[in-house]
Amino acid sequence: MRFPASLPLAVLALAVIAVSPQLSQAQAAAQTPPMGWNSWNYFAGRVTDKDIRDSADQIVASGMKDAGYIYVNIDDTWEGERDASGVLHTNSKFPDMKALADYVHSKGLKLGIYSGPGPKTCAGYAGSLGHEEQDAKMYADWGIDYLKYDLCSFIPAVMQKQAPNDKAAQMRLMVAAYDKMGKALKATGRPIVYSLCQYGWDSVWEWAPGLGGNLWRTTGDIEPRWQSIYDILSQQKGLASYAGPGHWNDPDMLEVGNGKLTLAENRTHFSMWAMLAAPLLAGNDLPHMKPEIHDILTNHDVIAINQDRLGHQARYIYSKGEVEIWARDLQGGAKAIAIVNVGSDLYSTHPFHLDLAELGLHGSQHAKDLWTGKEMELSNNMPIELVSHDILLVRIANPK
Repeated sequence: MRFPASLPLAVLALAVIAVSPQLSQAQAAAQTPPMGWNSWNYFAGRVTDKDIRDSADQIVASGMKDAGYIYVNIDDTWEGERDASGVLHTNSKFPDMKALADYVHSKGLKLGIYSGPGPKTCAGYAGSLGHEEQDAKMYADWGIDYLKYDLCSFIPAVMQKQAPNDKAAQMRLMVAAYDKMGKALKATGRPIVYSLCQYGWDSVWEWAPGLGGNLWRTTGDIEPRWQSIYDILSQQKGLASYAGPGHWNDPDMLEVGNGKLTLAENRTHFSMWAMLAAPLLAGNDLPHMKPEIHDILTNHDVIAINQDRLGHQARYIYSKGEVEIWARDLQGGAKAIAIVNVGSDLYSTHPFHLDLAELGLHGSQHAKDLWTGKEMELSNNMPIELVSHDILLVRIANPK
């Protein structure tokens, strides 16, 4: 079918989906945002079979599994070469992927893997272009539970090569590539979480669910710096309506415990990803995790916000000075409110005064501070003082 070149890109994407026999809803997987750990932030290209086994052991021993962290995801650099039949073999770092999957499953966890629609992955290893069905079946045979599918070399190898200077045509090629792997995964009959990593291009949130996507990156890569975290948070404004059970906006993996983030920044980062109904994929050094980082990653009250079955993503409500207020509706009529000092000064507002009417609340509200565990009363115009990049995250069980 030919589409008019003048159509907006998002409309073109929906048109591609409409003529596809793929189901119009995401797979039954990921009814709440996936929780787990990904190898890239800490190991990058050094990751090995032993690292994944050790990480699975640490997730169990640290109590992270009990807190909800289930997926152990291998990122790039596991791939070897394809044989004469096109079968992709693992490299020497991963001698037996089926045995690794069996080991991870024996711990009550699930295994994730990485590829991309281009000829090469981001790190230059074999991608899935032309081998989508073959690779998907291989993943299912191994026992893989999660696929991160990263755009990378598809851009120069296909999009720019086949459709130079034609953004609409490039869009169709990209959507078709993700659709092809979505169909291939579905055809295996195995529930594999499908994670689209294409940096939020072309309003991916509008068309990814129709391809079987369970989550999709909304931005470029995150870094363990406050400015990176805050920039990504700011880009989530207006996306709440696209998230829900089985399909989630993905602002990228967690950097909690990485870099030189302050304790307040780690706490705010984790809190806001929980509020955003984002996948919670840790990326820190598990064996050397500091107690305070462990306490952040396993805060059951904050995780409960993230895993709330209603599946509503937080919405940006208002700001005053350098303080931002976000709110999220929860199951049973409850509400979570995040008050964040995004300024760089130690105390950017002296103090901030809360406006409950802006949140649709009337009168004093009984709340729980999810970081101290203390009960508190929120009253209109009450003063709240937060250090730089810190957060007050509360849950109101019975808002009025």
